Amino acid sequence: MNSCMKKNSQYLLIDTAVLPDVFLKVIEVKKILGKGNAKTVNEAVQIVGISRSAYYKYKDYVYPFYDATTRQVVTLFFVLEDFSGILSKIINRIAAANANILTINQNIPINDLADVTISIETHGMTKSVRELMDEISEIDGVKRHEILAR
Repeated sequence: MNSCMKKNSQYLLIDTAVLPDVFLKVIEVKKILGKGNAKTVNEAVQIVGISRSAYYKYKDYVYPFYDATTRQVVTLFFVLEDFSGILSKIINRIAAANANILTINQNIPINDLADVTISIETHGMTKSVRELMDEISEIDGVKRHEILAR
């Protein structure tokens, strides 16, 4: 589980006027990297004037308000039996819920079971993540399922 996704996490809306500059600079580094104005994190932090360690310390905890309100990424984990078409059925259920698949990682099956991690963007979904997971759990061959991170 991502360290920023602890069960007891609390989110606050805070005026940037009272925040230490490092938080705003972390957001600026993300913008620079996102726009391609720097090729590496090292280059971006030098432009902004913070250390790499400061960036890495806070990068998973600091987001602009508009990002937090318009985009939620959820990581789903499955243990699947190794037979043809099972991953396709899961992907179809995710697509039917209007979730946007961002990444799919599948390990080589061991003892006829494969671990699969799928990250989805939930903005615009027609059902809750819990409902989606309940539907996926009913697919033949899904042995285990859980929400890893939000």
